[in-house]
Amino acid sequence: MAARLIDGKALALHVRERLATESAAVLAKTGMKPGLATILVGDDPASHLYVKSKQKACDAAGIYIDDHKLPASTTQTELLALIEKENLDPRIHGILVQLPLPKHIDSKVVLEAVSPNKDADGFHPYNFGRLVEGHPVFEACTPKGVIKMIESTGVSIEGKRAVVLGRSNIVGKPLALMLLQRHATVTICHSKTKDLPAVCREAELLLVAIGKAKFVTADMVREGAIVIDVGTNKTPEGKLCGDVDFEPVSQKASWISPVPGGVGPMTIAMLLDNTVESAKRAAGML
Repeated sequence: MAARLIDGKALALHVRERLATESAAVLAKTGMKPGLATILVGDDPASHLYVKSKQKACDAAGIYIDDHKLPASTTQTELLALIEKENLDPRIHGILVQLPLPKHIDSKVVLEAVSPNKDADGFHPYNFGRLVEGHPVFEACTPKGVIKMIESTGVSIEGKRAVVLGRSNIVGKPLALMLLQRHATVTICHSKTKDLPAVCREAELLLVAIGKAKFVTADMVREGAIVIDVGTNKTPEGKLCGDVDFEPVSQKASWISPVPGGVGPMTIAMLLDNTVESAKRAAGML
């Protein structure tokens, strides 16, 4: 039987509707909407598209946007000065620095300059450390969205065997920690993992963020597994596809997320969720 689809677009719409109500409550109490600063350096077309979609989602969720589009020639010193300005601005509750940055700017230095209290992306070492110890403040947006997608199926994470393909600081590692906090038994796989297909076949929850088009094939998937595809790749024909070979895998999985229309919309929704949460915390509503 074909897998049921985890519709990231529909889930993200529900999140934005909830956030619009919460944003209105913040405005009623403080006289200010929750505020998100977006900072984009350079002319990368994909980055411009991503930021534009995030801004559109903010409008729907009742979030104020302070938008900054900077030339590629912007220096690291100039960028850090802007971040410090936003750190001190009481209208701003979340700061998004769109990656990648130009090569002359150190991304690590820039991301660490964002106040942990306004770290809407959940990338700051302070927030990552809080996640490690089991007391998160802001969780990284993509893994947080993946957890919400699993929960939307009605299947309990507790006790499940989860396999995470990929060990990045942005997705793999924080996702593994979030699954552990929900009492899954977690294995993280990477390029050095031996007999990867056999490890994948153990997974009741298979979470794929490896960055290779259609890498996960049906023979790697356990019958009835929940499969979440975080990958975004392009086929030779220019079409978007994930890290999972969707059609054959969907014949074995019980639930599966599509690409596009799966994790992407939920990542943006969780960015807004973190921003509104920050505003509520600042307003004493949490």
